[in-house]
Amino acid sequence: MNRNLALEFVRVTEMAAIASARLMGRGDEKASDQAAVDAMRAMLDSVECDATVVIGEGERDEAPMLYIGEKVGTGSGPKLEIALDPLEGTTICANGGYNSISVMAIGGENCLLHAPDTYMDKIAVGPDCKGAVDITLSPTENLKRIADVKRCRIADLTAVILDRERHAGLIAEVRSTGARIQLIGDGDVSAAIATTNPNMGVDVLFGIGGAPEGVIAAAALQCVGGDFQGILRPRNNEEIERAKKMGISDIKKIFSIDDLASGNVMFVATGVTDGSYLDGVLFKGGGCRTHSIVMRSESGTVREIFAEHKFDTKPRY
Repeated sequence: MNRNLALEFVRVTEMAAIASARLMGRGDEKASDQAAVDAMRAMLDSVECDATVVIGEGERDEAPMLYIGEKVGTGSGPKLEIALDPLEGTTICANGGYNSISVMAIGGENCLLHAPDTYMDKIAVGPDCKGAVDITLSPTENLKRIADVKRCRIADLTAVILDRERHAGLIAEVRSTGARIQLIGDGDVSAAIATTNPNMGVDVLFGIGGAPEGVIAAAALQCVGGDFQGILRPRNNEEIERAKKMGISDIKKIFSIDDLASGNVMFVATGVTDGSYLDGVLFKGGGCRTHSIVMRSESGTVREIFAEHKFDTKPRY
């Protein structure tokens, strides 16, 4: 995959972030998300590629654009698959909270799992703990393994968990080990990425979240040598059938990071609101500043990009 595409895809997440950030704190989740979708879809048509959305806004009959199976890009150039979330943390943006981002994972054909829109039990760690965790083991055992690798006490570790009623038992067990917990309202892609940066103070992500977000997070971790495992947790027979229709015959399969994102993949994200990893869009007279990150598995390179945008020159879609 041409490395020059990295900057092109950053432009896509930048425009989606700017569009949704204008509605930060307005309390309208639907409008925030729609603004991000419209901007991302328009910008994608300017990228020299022949890409297919494999994770997007839903099935074709549920989403008018960025739906699963939709063709994007100019139609010429490399054939790619794209997993995207124009606004990860819709509620966060609408409420003016932290860690809302616009995000995409890009890979060659058959590089990204075509994950159904259902739940996934996840565990994610950074490069220093690759191979040390096992999702089939208890949180207590995984924390012991992480502490051993990091040569620290369990009490020195911080686990990120979505603050959901379904995680009551998980939270109680992690607390019983003495580990610290950071509870988040939304945005487990951002939380998974935070495990890759030792300055973020996040050691592991535990818990059940969206399966599509799991694929996007796995792509980021793949780029930097981290680790991710997942098990689908469908809520009903309809979701089981959807998974089988998308080619997943073994619903109980333990997905490794290579099952979710393999080969030459790329990850790009732009902050919408301020977060632990990325700054949010900063508006000022006549323009704004964005903060983005680009990761590539082929080189292992991680780039942070601060961009100044001027509103009197419209983006050329």
